Amino acid sequence: MSADTDPGRPTTRIQREKQEVILEAALEIFSQYGFRGSTIDQIAEAAGMSKPNLLYYFKSKEDILAPILARILDTWLEPLRELDAEGDPLPELQSYIRRKLEMSRDYPRESRLFANEMLRGAPDFSNVLHNELKDLVDEKAKIIKGWMARGKIAKCDPYHLIFAIWSTTQHYADFDIQVRAVLGKERGGDGRFEDAARFLDQLFLHGLSPKK
Repeated sequence: MSADTDPGRPTTRIQREKQEVILEAALEIFSQYGFRGSTIDQIAEAAGMSKPNLLYYFKSKEDILAPILARILDTWLEPLRELDAEGDPLPELQSYIRRKLEMSRDYPRESRLFANEMLRGAPDFSNVLHNELKDLVDEKAKIIKGWMARGKIAKCDPYHLIFAIWSTTQHYADFDIQVRAVLGKERGGDGRFEDAARFLDQLFLHGLSPKK
C-alpha cells in the first residue's frame, strides 16, 4: 500500500514533502501531455526520483491525479464562494471576473489540466461535479436571481452568465499561445491581462447594468 493511502500509518514531514514534490511534477507533466499521454516514468523523472520510490507514495497515476484535481477545484471555486448576496451586485461580479482572470494568469497549468479533464469526460471527477460544484453554482445562481428580482442587474440566465465568465476568463490560460500569437509582441506581454480585464468589465458590467 502506498504511503498516502495507508490510514494506519502517520505521515512524516519528509513523506509530505516527497508527496508535494511528486504532485508538483505531476501537475507539470499532466498539463503538458494530458492524463492519458503522461506516464509514471515521466513524473518520476520530473520529480527527480526513481519509479519504485514514487510508487511508494502513490500507487498509480489516478492516485496522483485525484488530489491535484481536488486542489484545483477548491482554488477555482473560492472566488465564487465569496460572491456576497448582501454586496452591491456589479462590484461583486466585477471582483469575481477579476479574480478568475488573475487565476488564469497565475495558474495556467491548473486551468489547462482541468480543461483537459473536462474534455475527456471527467471520469475521476464526476461525483464532485454533480454534487459540490452543482450545489455551489445553484446557491450563487439563486443570489443572482435575487439581484435581478430587485432590479439591481438586468435579467438573464444566471447559469449561463456564470458559464460565460468561466469561458472568457479561462480562455486566457487554456489558449494562451493563441492569445499571444494573435496580439503580437507589442500587446502579448503581461499587459494583456489588464487589457482583458478592462474589456470583460465593459462586456459584462455594461450588459448587466439595469435598464432605465
